Amino acid sequence: MISAQQLSYAYKNNAPLLFPDLNCTAGEALLITGGSGTGKTTLLHLLAGLIRPKTGNIIIDGIDLNSLSEKKLDSFRGQNIGLVLQESHFVESLSVAENIQLASWLASGKKSSSLHGFLEQLGIGDQSHKLPSQLSIGQQQRVSIARALINKPRLLLADEPTSSLDDANAFAVADLLSELSKQSKTALIIVTHDQRLKDRFKNAISL
Repeated sequence: MISAQQLSYAYKNNAPLLFPDLNCTAGEALLITGGSGTGKTTLLHLLAGLIRPKTGNIIIDGIDLNSLSEKKLDSFRGQNIGLVLQESHFVESLSVAENIQLASWLASGKKSSSLHGFLEQLGIGDQSHKLPSQLSIGQQQRVSIARALINKPRLLLADEPTSSLDDANAFAVADLLSELSKQSKTALIIVTHDQRLKDRFKNAISL
């Protein structure tokens, strides 16, 4: 569902970062690990189409991201790629439900009818009316997952989704991401330095 070959990226006045080829099919999970400065977040931004590679190609569901204009790439990302970031970046004045519905509205122009059932599945159905600041860190991460998946993306990218969580919540979030990707037949790529997750995923790449 997503493949990348011969990717590289260069920041100004720095040597280029070179990345291994990767493939991840629908419903499959891929863990990408590496220490600080290895380019984990840069790779995630490349895969999300947030930045353009210096060399190489990224193919998502048969579409080469290099072939898309910036406008078409923005539209493609909204419809096909879900992002779970280390920092949640909620609109703090909106409730949990409103934050998630905002993501649906921006991508499709309409609200999702499956929101509350989705929140129940994530174990936060009784939190929908609260502000994000009223939730625990673990609950906020579940809201981030709901927001990323509400538009049923073909690809889910998670950047350090467990680094700020204790062991119990870290494993719960990792297992939840994996299970939801299988259920929705979404390709899942987790980029992290969290070594606790290495035994959770059989498909892994180290940078």
